[in-house]
Amino acid sequence: MMSKWLAKGTSAVAMVALMATVTINPPAAHAGIPGLFATEITQLLNYVELVGSLEQQVLQVENQITQIADMAKHGITITDQLFGTVGSDIANLRQIVNTGQALSYTMSNMDGAFRLRFPGYSTSTNYGQAYQGWSQTSLDSTLGALSAAGLQNSQFDSDTALLQTLQQQSTSAVGRMQAIEVGNQIAENQSEQLMKLRQLMMADMQSKAAYQGSIVQAEATKQANSDAFFGQTQVTSDGVVF
Repeated sequence: MMSKWLAKGTSAVAMVALMATVTINPPAAHAGIPGLFATEITQLLNYVELVGSLEQQVLQVENQITQIADMAKHGITITDQLFGTVGSDIANLRQIVNTGQALSYTMSNMDGAFRLRFPGYSTSTNYGQAYQGWSQTSLDSTLGALSAAGLQNSQFDSDTALLQTLQQQSTSAVGRMQAIEVGNQIAENQSEQLMKLRQLMMADMQSKAAYQGSIVQAEATKQANSDAFFGQTQVTSDGVVF
């Protein structure tokens, strides 16, 4: 702003000087030198034009400096970017849900393990022992789901602190670059929370599936043992047993 004021002031001073020169010292009418007055006026006008040109150059330089400062501001980055530890968190969850005799979704041979523990309609020579195994699988699966929820509950404090830091960075962001980086951190944190939520959902499904499997297997084995002992009964459409 100072440079603009100086440039305009200089131009104005030049014009005033020109008017004062013409008014106070009018040229004398000398014979033989009719072009003297015109030459002086032309020189003064040239000075005014030069001052105007310098004024434009000053304004251009000032605009360039402003643009450079603006570009530098928008290029400032955040030196302490924060990202979560979802990799280690998920690894801990996978270990937790694989507890005891739990039928964990992390098993590499989950299909085979499920069919081995819950073979379906089949007899058992030791129903009590088999029932104990089914119930233990269900209980351990439920414990794994609860432990996974407990682990995530213990992470709430650190997650809340991270969110507060991101909020502070968002409100104090300087320039486009910092605003973009804050947005990237928030998006990354949202992805981590979604991944943790998926882990909890899978742990819950594991618990429910193990419980349902144990109930169905107990009924199927009980019916198979009964049929093996008493023989299978068949019922016709009219309800007659034979």
